[in-house]
Amino acid sequence: VSLVLVLLVVVILVFIVLLVLVPVFPVVLVLALLVLVLLISVDMERLQSLEDQLRCPVCLDVFTEPLLLQCGHSYCRCCVRSLTMDLLGQLQCPVCRCSVDGDSPPPNVSLARIIEALQEVSVSGGAQKELCPQHHNPLSLYCEDERSVICGLCGSIGAHRGHKITPVTSVYSRMKEDISCLMTEFQNQKRKLEDQICKMAYNKSRITNESDVLKWVVRKEFGELRRCLEVEEAGFMQQVETSAAILISSLQNQTDQLNLNLSRLQEAENTLQDLSNEGHLDFIVKYGSIAPRFREIQELQNKKERVFSSLNFKTDFNHNDIKLTVWKRLQRKVQPAPELLRLDPQTAHPMLELHGDTAVSCGALLRRLPDNPERFSYSYCVLANPGFSSGKHYWEVEVAKKPKWRLGLIKGTANRKAKLGKSPESGVWLIGLKDGVYEAFTSPRVVLPLSSPPRRLGLFLDYEGRVLTFYNSDSPDELGFIYSFRLEVQGKVYPLLDVCWHDRGHNKQPLVLPQPHREHLLPSLVFPQPLREDLLLQPKKHDDKFTASETQQA
Repeated sequence: VSLVLVLLVVVILVFIVLLVLVPVFPVVLVLALLVLVLLISVDMERLQSLEDQLRCPVCLDVFTEPLLLQCGHSYCRCCVRSLTMDLLGQLQCPVCRCSVDGDSPPPNVSLARIIEALQEVSVSGGAQKELCPQHHNPLSLYCEDERSVICGLCGSIGAHRGHKITPVTSVYSRMKEDISCLMTEFQNQKRKLEDQICKMAYNKSRITNESDVLKWVVRKEFGELRRCLEVEEAGFMQQVETSAAILISSLQNQTDQLNLNLSRLQEAENTLQDLSNEGHLDFIVKYGSIAPRFREIQELQNKKERVFSSLNFKTDFNHNDIKLTVWKRLQRKVQPAPELLRLDPQTAHPMLELHGDTAVSCGALLRRLPDNPERFSYSYCVLANPGFSSGKHYWEVEVAKKPKWRLGLIKGTANRKAKLGKSPESGVWLIGLKDGVYEAFTSPRVVLPLSSPPRRLGLFLDYEGRVLTFYNSDSPDELGFIYSFRLEVQGKVYPLLDVCWHDRGHNKQPLVLPQPHREHLLPSLVFPQPLREDLLLQPKKHDDKFTASETQQA
């Protein structure tokens, strides 16, 4: 094969020279070149087939010093010597099993010359084949058992006899394929690691940005709280100062009056002192005229002393209740009262059963209801009224021990006639429970690691702030954060309740909108008790109306 390649290169060079020197016959020369290339390709295949025929049947390599046996088969000299002869000097041919004389088989000169010619035309500078250190034959085989390269004699009569033997070329191809597969796998793993590194870097940047935003929100919220406290403090201080100013003014007026009375008494005392120095007749005459006026001054002074003794400092509040009063006012400002929501029967899926206007479950039968545009036709959903287009709103939904549900918010323009698109891109913001796993329906979904399963969920919507936040509202004194969505919405949005399929009765529990008490002082702190399932109205099989006794009982 190497000789053919060399000849092909030589012929191409000759034809190029001829094209330059003899430009009159270029077409003929090109055609002759194409024919020669075709013949050479055919000869290459024949030479490859010829090389396969020039292999020793024992060592499976090209003959080395071939000997010709009497039966006509040829073997390498070392391979013939390795065969066992009987007492008469006869040996058995490994191919035809004929007994032949093994003492002095003649060399196969023709075969040796052919092999020598092929070896001489091999590519110059090529690497020489390594030889077996024991038999000095080319290492052309591979022992699968011991994973080593051997020669033909090692596999037939040597230490590797009886082992699983494979030609080196086949093993080489197989190992190349294995390496290629490993390279592909390593490249895939490398890409995965690079993707993970990119995701880690992205998450690191995202967390840094989110923490900065959260710090800003914390500073903003506490700044608002401080401003609220400052306003409350200023109000209390104003009350104290006003009350004190009124009392101080009153006290000043009373002091001025007392000073006036004091001067009058001093004047009366001086008059009486002068009177006491008069003679008997003058004293008696003057005393009768001034005594009534002195008694009037004394009685007026006694009245004013009684008025002054009842004056004390009071305000409209008790200083012991300042903390509680301020806390109540802040609580009303920070957290709005729960909304009074009602389920909208015009939006309920035909399989849903509404128990009044505050509870819903999935029934077993599909009811015949008008297919109005507001109604869900595919998903087991219902909306609650009123919708929201501004402001801050808080409402609660009781899920109890229901094994599968979804809650959240939906755009008023979202499609209700097809399968509900559970993602913010579809105008739906949901969290839900399925197979014991709580998820936020984003792209991709986010698993929510809740420490305990909530029985009641609180949803807080800040429309202007474009935020929807979910809370665990089991405790009446605090809310446990669950998840928060960033909203991109214009127009009206509605609370959404998805009860999911009843699952042959395993998911028949209802979703309930707890109604806030009317008579509470702190709407954000007082929550209704969980609704008992045994008090829910149960619909009739053939009539959607309830009896008077059932309504009264409910």
